[in-house]
Amino acid sequence: MPIPPAADKTTDDYALSVENLGFAYEKSQHPVISGLTAKVKKGDIAAILGANGCGKTTLLKLLVGALSPTQGALRAHGVIAYVPQQADIAFDYSVLDIVLMGRARQIGRFSLPGQKDRDAAIDALSRFGMSDFAPRLFRELSGGERQLALLARALVAQADIILLDEPASALDIRHQAVVLQWVHRLARDEGLTILFTTHHPHHAEAVAQHVLLMFGEQDYLWGDTRTVLTEKNLSRLYRASIARLSFTFNGKTLETFAPVFDL
Repeated sequence: MPIPPAADKTTDDYALSVENLGFAYEKSQHPVISGLTAKVKKGDIAAILGANGCGKTTLLKLLVGALSPTQGALRAHGVIAYVPQQADIAFDYSVLDIVLMGRARQIGRFSLPGQKDRDAAIDALSRFGMSDFAPRLFRELSGGERQLALLARALVAQADIILLDEPASALDIRHQAVVLQWVHRLARDEGLTILFTTHHPHHAEAVAQHVLLMFGEQDYLWGDTRTVLTEKNLSRLYRASIARLSFTFNGKTLETFAPVFDL
């Protein structure tokens, strides 16, 4: 669901900014996030990496407005659409219905979608090669197909910023590639700002200009992907050995990361 940004008179090049951000759940003795500062430029792709429980999803919920910070400030310069890691649908909604939910801001309260909204939803699905899926039940789709439908919902919302919570989680390699290709295209061709969480350093390496490593409370590293994603930093992040590998593919020298299982 798109969230309108807070009013902001600044005219800089940043789509998202957080300064000394902190958050703690009620009854918790320790904050989940504390003292985080980072800025994402408009049209950039940024990745967030960290172990389970480090606060990645909490950070996205703060940015989208589902949670309120207990410390610091955050600003969004544009409309935000949030794509969750898993979409648990209680009713038998069609794929078209799911995408139309992204039009809530345009349709307005107590109104029904019109033909313009339906045309926009079909057009968004067709962008992902899914127009034939419109009448199918959302729950019948594969994991990869669901992710593309949710991306279509974000696109039809006319969002400026898309937040993705582990978009390639539990997807096979082909669908991982499809999702990453679309993340790249939406930033490159549409000028959208995209922030996504991931457990895959090679996904960040492939598409992100900047990376945030969340080591733990008050321990963060934010910066250029090439500078931040190193064997040393990733090995400390995951408390496991991570190696950077170079290889040649289609005449190009590429690099990726892989865990080292020294059994």
